[in-house]
Amino acid sequence: MSSFDRAAFTRRNLLTTGLIVAGAAACPASAQLAVRGVAPVKSPGSDAPDHSPRAVRPELFRQAMAALQRHGGRIAHRDRIAIADFAQPSSRPRFHLVDLANGATKTFLVAHGSGSDPEHSGWLQRFSNAPNSNASCEGAFLASDYYVGKHGRSQRLVGLDSTNDNALARAIVVHSAWYADEDMIAKHGMLGRSQGCFAVGEAHLAEVFERLGPDRMIFSAKV
Repeated sequence: MSSFDRAAFTRRNLLTTGLIVAGAAACPASAQLAVRGVAPVKSPGSDAPDHSPRAVRPELFRQAMAALQRHGGRIAHRDRIAIADFAQPSSRPRFHLVDLANGATKTFLVAHGSGSDPEHSGWLQRFSNAPNSNASCEGAFLASDYYVGKHGRSQRLVGLDSTNDNALARAIVVHSAWYADEDMIAKHGMLGRSQGCFAVGEAHLAEVFERLGPDRMIFSAKV
């Protein structure tokens, strides 16, 4: 290679590197995925395996990553997140536990609040942050400490947005419930409803707690 060719090659590399860095700054969520070697999120209906972030719909994942960046100062552990996809019916697994280091995802059934689905259609109709609404609320939550209450072992949640900042006062938590078990779908075609909590199947609570743990983020949305 001539000295002229080497100089041109070097300039091209510098330009390419500059574009990558600029693109990463403009799209932090996509940049994080690229740096970690995680494949881009595909649209629903793709043949992507469930162990990939492709299991999470693209716009929902982008919003979750933006929330993680926005609230990063309050989230001590940013290696894993939970994403509740309330655009999906309760008959489908829609509570995604995503490992951001390698893209591995495990998805569980989760119930929504009765105030979010007053006709018990199986679909979340609305969010509410109001006390006594019995509705699910949207936004980013900090998964806090564990305690034992009327639903057994549970995990407190701190709402980080104006759309869910009453979560702690409303006792919106993660807990298990019989009405969130798989057999409810076979019998009724949908899960039962909570009072706004993220209720998961009794057989899966331990795994959810193990994967989520304290000081990580849950993101809830209907996109």
